[in-house]
Amino acid sequence: MAPKLRTVPRKQPRQDRSRATVDAILEAAARVLVKEGFERTTTNRVALAAGVSVGSLYQYFPSKEALVAALVDRHNEEMRAEVLATLERVRVLPLEEATRAMVELCVTAHAVEPELHRVLMEQVPRTGRLARVDEFPNQLHAIIVAYLEQHRAKLRVTDLDLAAFLAAAVVEAVTHSAVLYHPKRLRDPAFLDEATALVVRYLSK
Repeated sequence: MAPKLRTVPRKQPRQDRSRATVDAILEAAARVLVKEGFERTTTNRVALAAGVSVGSLYQYFPSKEALVAALVDRHNEEMRAEVLATLERVRVLPLEEATRAMVELCVTAHAVEPELHRVLMEQVPRTGRLARVDEFPNQLHAIIVAYLEQHRAKLRVTDLDLAAFLAAAVVEAVTHSAVLYHPKRLRDPAFLDEATALVVRYLSK
């Protein structure tokens, strides 16, 4: 049986200089992953791109899988913070405005470095981050259900749990499809308009 790859960092940076080193390593890892793909990415290539020795890289990351895991964690935390902040802002808005804001957030987030997003999502199972990635959709689902409950009188749908799942899944699916196959769509205003209309027409009377 092959030994289990370690994807947890060896240590956390505690000083400004070490944090800057880790940031440089992760930024370099992102560039190399997008350019070379996971299979051709090596810790040596990442260290060279970051301008550090491979020994310095290994002080923090025991493998390239650990690098990808750290990038996945950072990406998910950034997304989580943005989504939660937007949800807090739109929870008092009418349905169409709130839906557009959330669709716009999803599209905008995916439009930033879509190639890196694609590579990271492909590698989630390899990094052992699948359970952690699944936590946020569950949290988001509960928030959407609560929002729909506040606006139940204006909704066509009656099963709010199912409606929240379908609405979120539709936005996620069309956005991911654009990332994978038609990234230019992410910058097309008509894409945002139609995705919003799709959800609003499904939910409202």
